Amino acid sequence: MVKIKKFKLVEAGRDARSTRDITMNIKVCKITFDQKYPDIHLNQDDNLSEHLTVQNSPILFGCRTGICGTCLVSIKGDIPPPSEEEKEILEIFAPENKQARLACQIQLTNDIEISPLI
Repeated sequence: MVKIKKFKLVEAGRDARSTRDITMNIKVCKITFDQKYPDIHLNQDDNLSEHLTVQNSPILFGCRTGICGTCLVSIKGDIPPPSEEEKEILEIFAPENKQARLACQIQLTNDIEISPLI
């Protein structure tokens, strides 16, 4: 989904009457939960773990650094692969699950569906 945002730009050294409109395309990603929980929409590259906490999500978080495994989830959707550090943790907590990810480490780039594994 692409969301269009319009902004007023005031150039440095100019007064507020000399503004111009700028239109930016900002990709908005839909996060769907497999439980009875409403979908949320976040801008691409937003920090998923911060917004899920704010939204009182069904996903639990602990350390938020990718070492405790509390936010272990199953992901459906096209997102970048896990980092080498995340892969090490996933090998411990979900060695055979190719959809397993740590929600605190997800780089949000597209629509995803999340379900907790723990």
